[in-house]
This record gives sequence, structure tokens and C-alpha cells, in this order.
Amino acid sequence: MLKDNNNNNILVIDDSSTNLVLLEAILVERGYIIQTALSVKEAFSIMNKLKPDLILLDLLMPRINGYDFLNEIKADKKFMNIPVVVISAVANPEHIQKAIKLGADQFVTKPVDIPKICSIVDSYFNK
Repeated sequence: MLKDNNNNNILVIDDSSTNLVLLEAILVERGYIIQTALSVKEAFSIMNKLKPDLILLDLLMPRINGYDFLNEIKADKKFMNIPVVVISAVANPEHIQKAIKLGADQFVTKPVDIPKICSIVDSYFNK
């Protein structure tokens, strides 16, 4: 469980409401404050109101995909230093390298390994 702290805001971006509900339930139980977005457009709206401390990002989404989102936030001084963990079913080496090159800090494959994702998220807050 986290210490009481205002710097534990996580934005989860995924076009699957099932994935959002799962990650939200797991992370809220661990003491994190979770915002969810079903699209990149919705994510930007949330980020302009509350800057997250960590972003969990799916790559394959309609209209604006995760790669485009990464490219935009890493070019924006306001958001460029927010760590991003990509969580994606697309796990071939080319996609992983592209995500890392665009600024993702880590890449986790779906289906999500719950203990692994919890360990990764905790590492950003309990350093």
C-alpha cells in the first residue's frame, strides 16, 4: 500500500473498457488514483485538467493510436517527462523498438501479468 501522497495519479489509456476496468480495480486497491480514457482525445482532455504521474498506454486504438500519442506528449514540454508504460498485444520486436524510440519507458505484453504490472507501477512510485 502506498503512503498517503498526492503524486500517485495514473492515467490508463485503452480502447477496451474491459482492460480499463481491470487495471483500475487492481491499481485502486494498491492505493493509486486512476483516471481512465477510452481514446487519445479523451486522454488529452484529462491531462489538461490533471497531469498524471504515470501513463499506461495501449498502442492499437482507433483514430489516434498510441504511437501518435507518444510522439505528441514527448514533444510537449508540459508532458514530456511523464513516464509511459506501453501495455499492448502487439509485441513483435519492431513495435517494441518503435514504442521505446518514441519515448515509452517500458513495454508490457497483453494479456496483462497482474503481479508484473503491479511491480512495474510500484517501481515508479516507491523509488
